[in-house]
Formats: sequence, structure tokens, C-alpha cells
Amino acid sequence: MNAVPLTIRTLTEDDIDAFHALRLEATVDTPYGIVPTYEEEARWTREENIARVRETDRQAVFGAFDSGVLVGIVGWRREARQKLAHKSLIWGVFVKPAYRRTGIARRLMERAIEHARASGVEQVQLTVGGKNPRAQTLYRSLGFTIYGTESRAICIDGEYFDEEHMVLVLD
Repeated sequence: MNAVPLTIRTLTEDDIDAFHALRLEATVDTPYGIVPTYEEEARWTREENIARVRETDRQAVFGAFDSGVLVGIVGWRREARQKLAHKSLIWGVFVKPAYRRTGIARRLMERAIEHARASGVEQVQLTVGGKNPRAQTLYRSLGFTIYGTESRAICIDGEYFDEEHMVLVLD
């Protein structure tokens, strides 16, 4: 399978509108794969979204761009507290449906893992919905292992979804 030709880079303030639109799309397309509801995500202000994507030594959001159009995202955040600073978290992985199965999610994840490794963290954690076998397979292929399952982690319209907690040890 050939990967879609694209650019992966850290998001900036100039990408906020596209980031927000993609997050809103994710809440509709994959409600069991993203915690906020559409309404909750819609309430984020421009300034709050800028703070979410502003690159610091503890966070970054990476985007996949096809001819300048944002088609995928992944967030990375390092723990701030000293006793937890060896850990980081992957969050908000989403690729537009038309771009799935092209290797974009893998490339985004590899970029986030590379960034985590360069930051000096020793492990990267994430959660993945029990009803998302493609994501589970991707994460396992990148070396993540399950360290726990949270039953009934998310409730959508009275239906419960489990989540797997996964870790990739970098050291």
C-alpha cells in the first residue's frame, strides 16, 4: 500500500480553525474514540484551542497535511509533576475517513513517538476503545502493549464502551 504524499508538522496558531473543525468531525465520526461530545468540543474557544496546540517542552500536536489541508492529528503531552515526568500521553488521534488505510495514522504516531523519545521520556501511554480494532492493531504494531482494560470507560447514550490502556516503553 502506498502512503498518501503529505507533510507532517507541528500545528501552530495558524492551524487552529482546521484543528477545531477536525476535532468536531472526530466527535461525530468516531464518538467512542474521542471523549468530548460534539457540544463539549464546540465550546472550546479559539484561545483555549491555541493553548491546546501551542508547542512547549511538555506538549505538541502534530498534523498531517495533504496539499495544505489538515487531514489527521495526534497530540502528545508530558506529565508536569516531577515524579511522573518520565511518562507522556498520546491523545486525540484522528484521520479523516477518506484518508484512512493510507499509513497516515502510522506516520503521525511515529512522529509523536519520535518527539517523545527526543524529549527524554521513558514511556508513552494511550487509551484505545475496545471497538476500535484497527487502532488497536496499529498501536500493537508500533510496540505498545496492554497494561489494563477499563470496563465501561465511556458511556454514549446509555451504551458502555471499554478502553484498553497501552504503554510503549522507550528506554
